[in-house]
Amino acid sequence: MNYFSGQIYRLKKIHVIGHPFHVLDEIDSTNNYAMEQVNSGQVTSGTAWFTSNQTAGKGTRGKQWLAQPGDICALSVALQPAMLPLSRQFMLSISVALATADFFASYAGDETTIKWPNDIYWRDRKAVGMLIENVLRGNMWQYAIIGIGLNINQAAFPPELPNAVSLRQITGKTRDTSSVAKELCTFLDKRIRELQPASYEALLQEYTSRLFRWQQPALYRKDGEIFEGIIRDVLPDGHLCLEKNGEILQLGFGEIEFILNR
Repeated sequence: MNYFSGQIYRLKKIHVIGHPFHVLDEIDSTNNYAMEQVNSGQVTSGTAWFTSNQTAGKGTRGKQWLAQPGDICALSVALQPAMLPLSRQFMLSISVALATADFFASYAGDETTIKWPNDIYWRDRKAVGMLIENVLRGNMWQYAIIGIGLNINQAAFPPELPNAVSLRQITGKTRDTSSVAKELCTFLDKRIRELQPASYEALLQEYTSRLFRWQQPALYRKDGEIFEGIIRDVLPDGHLCLEKNGEILQLGFGEIEFILNR
């Protein structure tokens, strides 16, 4: 995610996330579709698009999010981030991660964590991925497209995804993915409304305290080297502070790989 400095984009009114809520029978990527709708100028802040049949879902750094129809909940929300300047862009990522972790933990329990910067893990397995894309006009942050893909009803995953997990595998139950998406919208709405300057520090502290591997020695890879490190902090701009041999590395997105025991 790139960082910019700029003005706050003001809204005349606060819109509720998930109103309106559009169901797409099949789509390549809900984020692509949401971006097209935003660029057409026919969208209000809070509009959501859902599908359980996404044929070419996007993840961070160009990764694809693939699943069988009915297995996943793919949700994209168009948001005018009126409450944030671009210099505080990472706060939106924090709020989305906290909201999604809140939702997932309500079913999967307190072993739900946030893998920096914003994947949702259960134990040491990935349950949710997300991607936030931005629409800028000059130095104005006009829209954020919040894309979230949740593993809901998969009974099993292919060998190339050894660390994936679904809510069905955790709880033993299948769920209606449209209902899941609507419920997630309510969690997002609550957390987004907390995004006020007086709350930034508390939200960042809560986010760091719920991180996967928080303050725990674990293996990482950087520039081809595997080493033991400890997550010590996350800075307001999103940089990860990782202790290595008594020194603190400040790492941006994509600069470090978590080594998982699989």
